[in-house]
Amino acid sequence: MAAASEEPGAGSGAAPATGPQASFAASNDATAVLSGDGTVIGWTRGAEDLLGYPADEMTGRSAAVLPAVPPDPIRTAAIAERCRAGTGWSGLIPLRRRDGRRIDVELRVSASFLIGERESFLVSGRERKPQWTMRQSVLEGFLTRSPVGMAVMDTDLRYIWLNDTLERLGGVPRDERLGHRMSEVLPGLRAERIEEVMRGVVETGVPVNDYEYRGWSWADPHRPHAYSASFFPLVDGDGTVIGVSYLVLDVTDRWNARRLLSLVNEGGARIGSTLDVMRTAQELADFAVPRFADLVFVDLLEPVVSTGDPGAWRSGAPGPEAGPLLRRAGMRSVREGCPEAVAGIGERVDFAAPPHDLSFLADGEPVLIPVIAPESRLWDVGRPTRAAKIREFGLHSLICVPMRARDTVLGLTTFLRSRNQVSFEEEDVAPARELVARAAVSLDNARRYTREHTAALTLQHSLLPHTLRGGTALEVASSYLPADAKDGVGGDWFDVIPLSGARVGLVIGDVVGHGIGAAATMGRLRTAVQTLADMDLAPDELLARLDDLVLTLSQEESAGLAAAPASTTVLGATCLYAVYDPVTRRCAMARAGHPPPVIVTPDGEVSFPELPAGPPLGLGGLPFEAMEMELPEGSLLGLYTDGLIAGSDRDVELGMSRLGRAVARRDLPLDTLCSTTVEQLLPVPQPDDIALLLARTHALSSDQVVSWDVPCEPSAVAGTRARAARQLETWGLGELAMTTELIVSELVTNAIRYTSGPVRLRLLRQSVLICEVSDSGSTSPRLRHARTTDEGGRGLFLVAQLSRRWGTRYAAHGKIIWAEQSLPED
Repeated sequence: MAAASEEPGAGSGAAPATGPQASFAASNDATAVLSGDGTVIGWTRGAEDLLGYPADEMTGRSAAVLPAVPPDPIRTAAIAERCRAGTGWSGLIPLRRRDGRRIDVELRVSASFLIGERESFLVSGRERKPQWTMRQSVLEGFLTRSPVGMAVMDTDLRYIWLNDTLERLGGVPRDERLGHRMSEVLPGLRAERIEEVMRGVVETGVPVNDYEYRGWSWADPHRPHAYSASFFPLVDGDGTVIGVSYLVLDVTDRWNARRLLSLVNEGGARIGSTLDVMRTAQELADFAVPRFADLVFVDLLEPVVSTGDPGAWRSGAPGPEAGPLLRRAGMRSVREGCPEAVAGIGERVDFAAPPHDLSFLADGEPVLIPVIAPESRLWDVGRPTRAAKIREFGLHSLICVPMRARDTVLGLTTFLRSRNQVSFEEEDVAPARELVARAAVSLDNARRYTREHTAALTLQHSLLPHTLRGGTALEVASSYLPADAKDGVGGDWFDVIPLSGARVGLVIGDVVGHGIGAAATMGRLRTAVQTLADMDLAPDELLARLDDLVLTLSQEESAGLAAAPASTTVLGATCLYAVYDPVTRRCAMARAGHPPPVIVTPDGEVSFPELPAGPPLGLGGLPFEAMEMELPEGSLLGLYTDGLIAGSDRDVELGMSRLGRAVARRDLPLDTLCSTTVEQLLPVPQPDDIALLLARTHALSSDQVVSWDVPCEPSAVAGTRARAARQLETWGLGELAMTTELIVSELVTNAIRYTSGPVRLRLLRQSVLICEVSDSGSTSPRLRHARTTDEGGRGLFLVAQLSRRWGTRYAAHGKIIWAEQSLPED
């Protein structure tokens, strides 16, 4: 390595100097790469500019020609050893330029590294420039006319010197300050606190930087100012603190910008905490007072308040000739009760700052009126009450900002000042606009949510049964509770479906998920169950058909999304279907992945029948099994969704036990028992929808049902018809005898004509008169419209005309054709 020497005070272990002179920028330094023996193997353009040697002249040459002092091999070896140890070295070295001029260079040598197998060092440096000095007069002029306010205080914190800038900032002449304390000459500046800070600097000797404070100034008495000050001790030769000096800047603009930015950010976090239009409008008013204004009005277009679509006031669209209808949605004042307001919450308003009218809403630009002149006839014409309020409460400045989001005008926000004597200025418009814009997005979200939520609730209410018809077979009650009581939309459903033969179908189901999508799916499944139940399908057969439907819907959804194979289950649901027959008091049930029903017998015994579980709907290809059991008259049958028994502990068995105890009470009406059970099991909102359907069974007495076996002979028709007529006379239904005879005649004749097995007639007197003819045939009869030349084919057509409804259902051995007639009114 080349020989090197050091200036006094720069040792081989010296750390790099600090300060501006020691700040190296690698791009400006002279840089060379030296081998371990001091040969130059790299020479940059910066090195050529500093020392005058071109690269082709220095490359391959020893660097020993560069130092301007005699070589010192021992020191050079020590430096090399230090760099080989990985520490590096820096110091001041005199070098000789190519033109012979000597220069002092601040040199740095890196830790050694290898280039191939060759030891190398990176050396960089720059010339040390001489320090310049400043005359006393220049220094005094700099201190006096500096844009930074400066002052020197003694240890009693009295002024002993200040510059022109500080005199101008405070508005107090220099002569009135010297010899006095800050608290004596600037009483509105909270000077006592500042003096506490300065006293701490005098006592500890520790400076305080960037201390910000606000206060009043004689130079601008109508506007609060913000200042940033730094305090540092003045020390004599022996280290004694003899005073304190401070530097101060007026940072009012910066402080206001920061305050307004913080205002907007905080407003974005605090406005829109709910999806309620009126609440969001009030949150905007509450937040802005008194942070930004003394009085705030938030007025919204009528369609926004009523969750309609303000389409006529979209961006660029002209409004109605009569102008938009605004309603006050929020207001706030620094005065209790908003006495400045002309209109209250919910009332119609038409305020726009003169000379504007409400058509400026479509333009979307804020209106700034720095000084309100209530004596102007623009304020008095047509608005004398408002002008009187302005004069009474001293409203002197306003900003009106149209509220708009997603190119839709929502309303108008008005900011006013009265107690705050500082008028709104141009720089206040931007934060007002931003604050309103953020609130407008929240308002629009609330409006859209409310509109969609209303539609979802309408859909939900239209899909759930409005009334439950259990007839004389069942007394029913129900309760539905969505996971989110505010949302009100879920996928649980239930239904009670009157069937033929006085029977009643009970169904309850649970669609995966919540919200309008689950409600729509629920509606499709409920409609499907009603259709399948009307076909008088057995419970297991109905669930099989419903499973096929869910699988088809799932495949259609998968194909539409193009995101999963056709076998992927997109929709998911569970279901339980039960059919109760009041004649036999038997109940047939089947379930598809749903919890079993709860049964409470008249003597209070609680049980959960062990029905075959069955797979959830939508898996496809798996069987469902039905179970039939007899229920004593007066038994309670409860169908429910899993949200009712999950509970906070998620213990289903414990939840079923709680449900059994809750529904076992006999002292409550069924409706009250249903609601009380839900309240008892779910005292707090749960994360899942719940539905509960309770049914108390009744049985048809023996005097309400009669049946006869009919011989399979055409001659038996007349006797059967007469027998049915006599039974109607016994029941007091003689008015229906003639039509009943015709229905019995046609149904029995068809059964005898087209089947060979036993035929049986049954009459049931319930809320309707039911006539049933059973036979062993499996062929379903078909309604025909016979031609005038046909001799037959009019039987079922005649039955359809005489009855309120008719149909066919299949039994274990054959089929049953039935017809219903309305009972005569008393």
